[in-house]
Amino acid sequence: MKGRSAGRARAAWTVLAGSLLLVGLAGAQIAFSRLNLAGKQVESIQLYGAEYASQAALSGLLNVARDGALVRVTGLGHTLLLPVDEDQQRAATTFNTVQLDTRRLNARAATLVNGNLYLPLDTLADGLGAQYQKGEFKVAAPALLSVSSRAGRDSDRIVLDLSRDVEISDEQRGDRVVVTLRGLSGDARRYTTRGAFVPSAEVKREGSDLTLTLPVNATNGYRVFKVVRPGSVRVVVDAGPGVSRSSPELLERVTRPLIVLDPVRVSGVGRDVTLEVARRSAELLSKAGWQVQVTRDTGTAMTRDETLKLARQSDVYLGLDLGRFPGSSRGGVTVYEQTGEAPARIVNAIRSGAGVPYGGLVVAGTGSTRRLSELLRGELKGGGVNATQERTSRVLTLGEAPQAALLLELGWSSNAQDLARLGVDDRLQVMAVAVARSVATYLTARANNNANISAQEAGQ
Repeated sequence: MKGRSAGRARAAWTVLAGSLLLVGLAGAQIAFSRLNLAGKQVESIQLYGAEYASQAALSGLLNVARDGALVRVTGLGHTLLLPVDEDQQRAATTFNTVQLDTRRLNARAATLVNGNLYLPLDTLADGLGAQYQKGEFKVAAPALLSVSSRAGRDSDRIVLDLSRDVEISDEQRGDRVVVTLRGLSGDARRYTTRGAFVPSAEVKREGSDLTLTLPVNATNGYRVFKVVRPGSVRVVVDAGPGVSRSSPELLERVTRPLIVLDPVRVSGVGRDVTLEVARRSAELLSKAGWQVQVTRDTGTAMTRDETLKLARQSDVYLGLDLGRFPGSSRGGVTVYEQTGEAPARIVNAIRSGAGVPYGGLVVAGTGSTRRLSELLRGELKGGGVNATQERTSRVLTLGEAPQAALLLELGWSSNAQDLARLGVDDRLQVMAVAVARSVATYLTARANNNANISAQEAGQ
């Protein structure tokens, strides 16, 4: 019986409290309501016949900041200035002057309810170009309006015009820059420019976002910024040698890898074919923006220690040699991969699976050399040169290189047919192009993969 009496007392108190609340709200001309705010259900209030939403409810759509008696609202490409009128009844009239971008007019103002900031929805809709009726506030989905470009002397520019402001992010993935525009609608297409540094750009859809992808080689920098004006939003991307590079030092090995070409000097065969192939490959790679070092030229050569030091710093080490053994009848082109453990303990530790942060940027697994070998042999075959694959454990520089490392044997010095072929410029050019293409393809794929890995590890 006591429990039943207590329950009746609580029910009576609840009814009484509700009645008092309704009386209080009615006396203040305030009523709570629900608002569909750009597809999201939030709470609003009816204040003297006008609908208001709190600063907290609007924060997911707009940036609302109060500075004394003034509120600054930014978002969707607009800037609104509303006074804070603490007289709620007056705030809900057109007594106050507001500024919507560059327009000044009399409209409802912001006010305080229980110490919290509330803003009038009809005034916001007018300033933001939104559709509004009581209980529903609609904004047009952000859209890509146009893409334009401008060629410059030391950098090129890509400009995206948007219907309203959106969140953007950018990252460099190997030899490309990808700018992501969140929640943006627009057509996917490829654009061709007249620029020397950004000859093309591509807009793609990724889920609910759009991405802009443009090439940026290893010698060029880039920057991305927004220009937000009343009723106008632009995303600007500049790229070229005139823009300073800003990559973290840790990622320099991803964006500016070192390629070492080590042509062995072979005497008594006429032309210095290993050097000729190395020079031609280096020229092709350098023109494409890659960082290349050749260990010797016609008159000078690095010492053994200097070559080993360079090999340890390399992202791709490629030795070029001719097979030679007294009385051997061997011939043909061979690509050698190193077997066995590396001299450096840390290299072996990382390759065996030790969890070293960013280890993949410093030491490559054995599969990296295999991928480069397959690419090189494929490029050679495309040029009409069949190369066999073998393993070796006798080349010191291959073991010292922490990343992908190969020895390309161009032929045999004791084989007359090999020497005759190597005396033809076209044969040397095929080999040089095969080296350059395979190295560039390998490094581009590695950079894309490592950029993703580094971003994931940095976020952990």
